Amino acid sequence: MELLKQLTQLWGVAGREDRVRDFIQKRIMPHVDRCYVDPLGNLIAVKHGNGKGKRIMLSAHMDEIGLQVIKIEGDGRLRVRAVGWVWTSSLYNSKVQFQNGIFGVVGCDGKIEEAKNDENKLFIDIGCDSREDALNHVQIGDYCGFVGDYYEMCNGRAAAKSMDDRVGCYIMIKVIETLQEVTDHELHFVFSVQEELGCRGAKVAADQIKPEIGIALDITPDHYYPSDLIGENTVGKGVGIKLGDPSAVVDQALTQQLIRCCETKEIPYQRDIMTRGGTDISSINRSSGGVRVVGISVVTRNAHSQSAVIAHKDVDNAVTLLCTFVSEPIEFTDLVYK
Repeated sequence: MELLKQLTQLWGVAGREDRVRDFIQKRIMPHVDRCYVDPLGNLIAVKHGNGKGKRIMLSAHMDEIGLQVIKIEGDGRLRVRAVGWVWTSSLYNSKVQFQNGIFGVVGCDGKIEEAKNDENKLFIDIGCDSREDALNHVQIGDYCGFVGDYYEMCNGRAAAKSMDDRVGCYIMIKVIETLQEVTDHELHFVFSVQEELGCRGAKVAADQIKPEIGIALDITPDHYYPSDLIGENTVGKGVGIKLGDPSAVVDQALTQQLIRCCETKEIPYQRDIMTRGGTDISSINRSSGGVRVVGISVVTRNAHSQSAVIAHKDVDNAVTLLCTFVSEPIEFTDLVYK
């Protein structure tokens, strides 16, 4: 999984995804019919169909959560705001890296237990003892992302930062490279920006593409290990087929077709429900007069942290499922709701 390792280690805080986009664009260019970047920064790659199918938009976001400097104290500490939803309890004593390469360590005023979901209590120490010295290295408004090396674990699992959603980007790249034959469908692969800030990139892309079907490739939280969420999602138990989350209602018939693909191809799957959060399907669903949407998920432990854990077999199954789904005919009139 060298490609997944490379993707997770790229710096790409929401709104500053350039390095991720450049890496992916170079990788996929030989395998698509068209590739372009829109004004917001989305990378959009197109594989033409044979004209018999649907216009399908597939989306995985390139951005990761991070922090932005809002104040520099007299003693050199940097005050920050969250860029995306930040799990403050997981940040204490963690390392961060700024876009210019400067490293820092996250500290907290008082007990970290008292800073839950309150990033205003956090600060970053970059090794400076005065405001003047700090300003030689970092400016107000600079962004930093989390440092979380990639590690292979036991039983075919891996841990790294930014699995959300570089694992989705990985899946789309592998699908692009795997699909050698022309399918019925016109496929628009969107590597979106600013998802962590409200799925902004996907909205802009969907308004341009005007898809008939939207698919989001993203992570979903593991519920098996203790957390503040309730559900049955479990790392290693199969690719996630989204059944619901607060951001969008998935199309029932298309979701049934995804499930049939899993059952026909004997792909392990689990019925994914999130009680908080959302994915790019929220924006695609409400674009251009309304779009049917479905979601494919990789169950992830410790999401939005420097040590998110996934299972390789879940990722491989997601690639197989997506390749199968977009290679089959999809006729809305033939879909039966049950």
